[in-house]
Amino acid sequence: MLCIRLARTGAKKKPRYRVVLIEKERARDGRFVEILGHYNPTADPIDLTVDRDRIQYWIGQGAQASATVTRLLARA
Repeated sequence: MLCIRLARTGAKKKPRYRVVLIEKERARDGRFVEILGHYNPTADPIDLTVDRDRIQYWIGQGAQASATVTRLLARA
């Protein structure tokens, strides 16, 4: 099953995240299918860039968004 979730990047104590499409069983930072956006929680204001068309496409194909990604999309 495909899942839309966050994959951590960035340095120690300076997190940045990618919004990725990935198999649900894979590791958090494992091989992903597609990058759907970026999220920087340390920026002021918070920096969130997502490709809503691709996210809607993948949800239509049966992918499920994680709770965190769902919350971020509602805020954006």
